[in-house]
Amino acid sequence: MIQNQPIPRSQAQISRAAIQRLFVSMRHLILRGAYKPLGVSGESMIQAMLSLQPEIYGLIADEEKVELDGLLYVFQRLPKGIEECRYIKLISREGYEHSNFEKHVPPSRRRNCYRVDEEQYFIEMTRGGSDIYDILTHLTFMYIEAEKIRRNSMDVKGRKNRSWLMLEKLVEDLDKGLEIEKEVGFTYLNTILGRTYDQVEAAYKKFEKAQEVNDLFKITYWLGRLSMDEYISQIDREITFSPALRESLGHHIYGERWANHIKQTLWENNIFDRPIHIISSNLHSVMNCFYAKAALGKHLKYESLEEYAEALSVRENGELREKVVAYALKNGMIELSNTKGTNIGVHIFDTEKIDANKLPKELKIKQVGKMPVIIVMDYAFGEQAYETMDELLKPFVLDEERHRMNVVSVNIMGKAGILHGNKGDIMIPTAHVFEGTADNYPFDNALSVENFEGCGLGVYAGTMISVLGTSLQNKDILNYFAKSSWKAIGLEMEGAHYQKAIQAASKIRKNINEDVVLRYAYYASDNPLETGGTLASGSLGMDGVKPTYLITLEILKGCLQ
Repeated sequence: MIQNQPIPRSQAQISRAAIQRLFVSMRHLILRGAYKPLGVSGESMIQAMLSLQPEIYGLIADEEKVELDGLLYVFQRLPKGIEECRYIKLISREGYEHSNFEKHVPPSRRRNCYRVDEEQYFIEMTRGGSDIYDILTHLTFMYIEAEKIRRNSMDVKGRKNRSWLMLEKLVEDLDKGLEIEKEVGFTYLNTILGRTYDQVEAAYKKFEKAQEVNDLFKITYWLGRLSMDEYISQIDREITFSPALRESLGHHIYGERWANHIKQTLWENNIFDRPIHIISSNLHSVMNCFYAKAALGKHLKYESLEEYAEALSVRENGELREKVVAYALKNGMIELSNTKGTNIGVHIFDTEKIDANKLPKELKIKQVGKMPVIIVMDYAFGEQAYETMDELLKPFVLDEERHRMNVVSVNIMGKAGILHGNKGDIMIPTAHVFEGTADNYPFDNALSVENFEGCGLGVYAGTMISVLGTSLQNKDILNYFAKSSWKAIGLEMEGAHYQKAIQAASKIRKNINEDVVLRYAYYASDNPLETGGTLASGSLGMDGVKPTYLITLEILKGCLQ
């Protein structure tokens, strides 16, 4: 009798299953309302993360070595001081913005966070399910590393070792404002973090340079201390979800308010019935393309737009950026600073008010018929892309009458992980495929490789994978996407969500013209298949200026001509 043998699974299949388990667990916990990170539910998430071993979290599966670059990446996306709090509550927009609680906004992920007391943080979630999954993933990683710190700080009998006791004394001195001997402190961290002296010193400097992040001494101490309190004294850490957040999840509450604010502004400025082009990108690149030369031409005698862009990208040149914004607001740009809870800023450009003679040489306005209006929305986050685009493309209802916008094109410029090239290269998608499903969205892209010939960067065309979370990808999954018949060129989080909303609006609901022009292009913010090339290794910096403006110019040329 032949017995059924288990079918062997590839590592990519195991990893994809781990991602699915994580997301099912997270949705269950959100509906339940609370969980303990080291309880049964939290432990299942930890095991899934350890099985997955995402590239961005480096040494997560090492039982002794603490992943330092991953910690920095996470703490730049979590509020300052979160390592000191046992209780974390994820909330909706519930009025805390009017309170006197200490407010923090992480530098690399814009969310309002409120320090309620010494032990509790409230974190506002208004950007949809992807935002919640993202933060729960980061918190799970943080608790995994905290357990390593605890184990490295205790002997076999469960007593605190000398390195930990000395770190406690050092942090006490820091809290008193006293000078400390950092090099001696690095030797304590050397043991507690399971890393070499050189690695600890290099990590300390990175944390020191980072904005809105505590230093490595304090972070290590508080992560270890709360872990010890739970291990020794049974004082549990806990994550909860407010009833308002659980009720709002999946509904377009913030996206609807945001979109109506945009349409109301168009109506009030008598530009609603003009040809409209929607661009999803960073806010500054379109504004700088239109106005940098006109606003700064007297101060900076540059020949090309790229030179202006590089000057405006230098952190110290805030005064120059202010000049461009001030000029833009007087010459056709409307800035919507109230994001209605979405954290997605908006610029509206009335091209009729832009002086064509003051544009850079790379850009021309062809004046035929009604001049177009360009709506630029800042980057959405994962599922939020569907919510915002779906609501924006709906008709504007005024006095019970429905008014359709004349949307001529939708243009998406994004950052993405590349699978075949290098940081800074350009990707032109021909289709978006949802990770973990067979859902796919092929489309006609008005941009092509030919648009960027001779630009000096690598340019790739093909399928893009819209992933459930960039921080959850590992090499096995990414190699599968790149080398299987999908032939993926990169991964991002928003493309399929945008395309789902656009197709529904144009082909099913008939809210916009069926022949709406689509332009998609991404520049590579990281190469997750390359050692040291993940997002945790740092930002693109000035290397991102060239691809950003090349893509922006091609999009604007299509919109204006």
